[in-house]
Amino acid sequence: MTAPTEESLDALRHSGDELADATVETLFERGEVGTFNTLMRYVSTVGQELPDGLPEVARAYLHETSSPPSWVDWGEMERARLFFIDNNVHISTALSFAAMPACYVVPRVARLLSATHSLKYPSKRMAETGQFTVYLMQPDAFEAGSRFVPAAQKVRLLHASVRYHLRREGRWDVESLGTPICQEDMIGGQTIFSIQVLDALHRLGVHMSEEGAESYHYAWRVVGAMLGVDQRHGPRDLQEARRFSDRYMTRNMGPSEEGAHLTRQLIDLYEEVVPGTFFDPVVSALIRYLIGDTCADWLQVPRTSWDTVVRAAPALLNVLETVEDRSAVGAWALDRLGHLTTRLELSSLTRGRVMHYAIPEELKKDFGVSSTVSPGSRWTPPGPALGG
Repeated sequence: MTAPTEESLDALRHSGDELADATVETLFERGEVGTFNTLMRYVSTVGQELPDGLPEVARAYLHETSSPPSWVDWGEMERARLFFIDNNVHISTALSFAAMPACYVVPRVARLLSATHSLKYPSKRMAETGQFTVYLMQPDAFEAGSRFVPAAQKVRLLHASVRYHLRREGRWDVESLGTPICQEDMIGGQTIFSIQVLDALHRLGVHMSEEGAESYHYAWRVVGAMLGVDQRHGPRDLQEARRFSDRYMTRNMGPSEEGAHLTRQLIDLYEEVVPGTFFDPVVSALIRYLIGDTCADWLQVPRTSWDTVVRAAPALLNVLETVEDRSAVGAWALDRLGHLTTRLELSSLTRGRVMHYAIPEELKKDFGVSSTVSPGSRWTPPGPALGG
């Protein structure tokens, strides 16, 4: 891709997802959304027969989106999976305390997120994100019996339904804000969940290889394509991801009431997960450390006595990572611990249930809207790339 410009990003801001948007619009026009949701609740794995009675437009959409993009490099995907296994607990931390707040610091995105999930169940979005990532990083993610592809198909339609409702009901200023869940924001999200997660891992002191970092970014390119991101305009490698991320965040980030509220929900959620109350301030301190003081102040992340303590996290992780690098037994033990920790966190967020993705028939009022590291090959983040 060429370096993003204000003009190219303005164009992406007014572009959605033609295939999913047309599918959702037809389902609503024909009054078939309820039928679709009921039948699709039982379609959760690759290879299942589509149920009788499924609307034809939905059947056509599911057929067209049933396969990953033709350009997928399966070797890269396997390297991404091994990278995830090696760093799963760290990735979960980065997703929760860096990537999600990074979304909230974009006021337009914060407003969208506030409009699409119940304020009474703030763990829903984190649970969906965690579950989605776990599905992706299974060895059989694209084979019969896996849950990733159906989840991606449903999330894509969920995004289209949000666009449909907000535009149809006149609750979104398209002229000034652009299309809801536009291509600019979808590509921005792809970079937040890839390079900004890698940035957070680096800030935590996690040992990563260049190959592992590139493969992890590649996996999110595949995810983006399956969620309707136009890859002609998306970054192809980490250098391009840095350029897009820098430009996107610089032109969009800022304070907002919705962003602060979502962040407060996130903090409250994880303070409930952390046993007792003594360590509660660690949640705020970790967010502040990973996203920086300016963004943390915009999101009204409280300053705590743990802010200084958390800065020692990289030194502690460096010790653990060194043990992992030098000992096969240590690596196995830490990988298993990471796997169990990630599963425990996901179980806490989902209350032990599988999260179902469905097309909302309305945006109700209570939804806020009436790998192995080789010594000497450590990955370091690409430097700032503005001005291109």
